[in-house]
Amino acid sequence: MKKIIAIICASFVILQLAHFPCCAKNQNDHNSKLIALTFDDGPHPKQTKQILEILDKYDIKATFFVIGVNVRNYPGIIEQVMQKGHEIGNHTNTHSHAAKLDAVAFEQQILDCEREIFLQTGKSPKLFRPPEGTISSQMKETVHDLGYINVLWNLDTLDWAHTPPERISAYVTENAKHGDIILMHDYIGANSPTAQALEIFIPQLLDMGFSFVTVSELLANK
Repeated sequence: MKKIIAIICASFVILQLAHFPCCAKNQNDHNSKLIALTFDDGPHPKQTKQILEILDKYDIKATFFVIGVNVRNYPGIIEQVMQKGHEIGNHTNTHSHAAKLDAVAFEQQILDCEREIFLQTGKSPKLFRPPEGTISSQMKETVHDLGYINVLWNLDTLDWAHTPPERISAYVTENAKHGDIILMHDYIGANSPTAQALEIFIPQLLDMGFSFVTVSELLANK
């Protein structure tokens, strides 16, 4: 009889432990390697849609640094980006190289892009990425004064140079580490390799234990 009671008690304890994650393996263990996918220069009526479909397929979120004139030209696409829960950042209004702009023109580029984003989404972005990553100390101050966080990247996939998808994927999987920001583009000329590369390296990174997050989520976990 005592044996039966002991077995019943042990079973009860096991069932109770199963209801308390703190007593089991940490449910966030697989989130220890965070990485952020970012896409510049969009939105684009074809390429952005392709990328959104792939991100939906793997249930991951990304950050899109958009150009103001493209937001104005393709309002339906930027709405899709927002509705699907992705993050939207400011990439200036016309992608003018910062080195060719004076302080006033640079600030106006940011404000004009911000206006276009707000008109289409009802929200103002908080992240800024300078075209080609070029920015002076004075311009960084302007970005800060406008309430933005300046965001660059760790891994440049060179998709903009039409690098073959297989090479992009090999580069990403061989070099990716926790906290990295991946640079890609959703507005490239014909034969963009971006979508194909994503289809290759996203499942590979997931198998390697990475979790995809937005840039803001990544910064919050650093």
